[in-house]
Amino acid sequence: MSENQMKFTGSADYVVTKELMNAVNVSIALQKPLLIKGEPGTGKTMLAESISQALGMNLLIWNIKSTTKAQEGLYVYDTVQRLYDSQFGEGDVSDISQYIKMGKLGEAFTADQQVVLLIDEIDKADLEFPNDLLWELDKMEFYINETKETVRTKSRPIVIITSNAEKELPDAFLRRCIFHYIEFPDRDKMEEIVRVHFDDIDRKLLDQAMEAFYKIRDMRDIQKKPSTSELLDWLQALMLSGIEVERIVREIPYAGVLLKKNQDIDTMYEVKEKGYSLKRW
Repeated sequence: MSENQMKFTGSADYVVTKELMNAVNVSIALQKPLLIKGEPGTGKTMLAESISQALGMNLLIWNIKSTTKAQEGLYVYDTVQRLYDSQFGEGDVSDISQYIKMGKLGEAFTADQQVVLLIDEIDKADLEFPNDLLWELDKMEFYINETKETVRTKSRPIVIITSNAEKELPDAFLRRCIFHYIEFPDRDKMEEIVRVHFDDIDRKLLDQAMEAFYKIRDMRDIQKKPSTSELLDWLQALMLSGIEVERIVREIPYAGVLLKKNQDIDTMYEVKEKGYSLKRW
């Protein structure tokens, strides 16, 4: 399938909005990275998995940490192994290329078939990290100093970059990306997502759980609002428990599945102006 024929329309286990679908397809057509922002739990990482599944491509994931350097994504020169081989091995250590190990970006560039590359949570790295990748993501090539070789992409990967907006990204980096912000799903869209995971969920249980979930998210003083993934976990806990549906909104059972901070749980139980009648589970 050629790049100009590829169209992403979602996958069986990922509900995609028209706007997000368009952003993905524009990114593919223009051969530019797609930068996805949104609060945690809105499906940013799962988007890359869905694209790879829908288009039949391998997925490479580069998980970014606070200590990650851009060079690690290109290649690493294993000087320790070369030194060891020079002292104890029998191979030809003059062949430096055998000690060059490709990073995730390097793997994507050298793959025989087009792949989907996910650069996950880029805002966790230091401020210079995005700038250090400008040339490589723009030109899809990088230079290996040790072997004096330039690595060029065989088939330009589809690059998905996620950010939780913990840091502002440089303007020069943003100019090279297609941007899309995933809004938190409204109740109708959330129900569609839930049905993908629990197609036989009881109607009354779902209605009660959704009412409680969105009331909690609307509480002004909640510091970490529950996300889609936490709602799905909570629904599973409710279904497994066999709890009476009428108790869900009134009591919010298993609140620790939804809320992950003591003060948020305390806030939820103390709220009176929202019309709750809660007691601790």
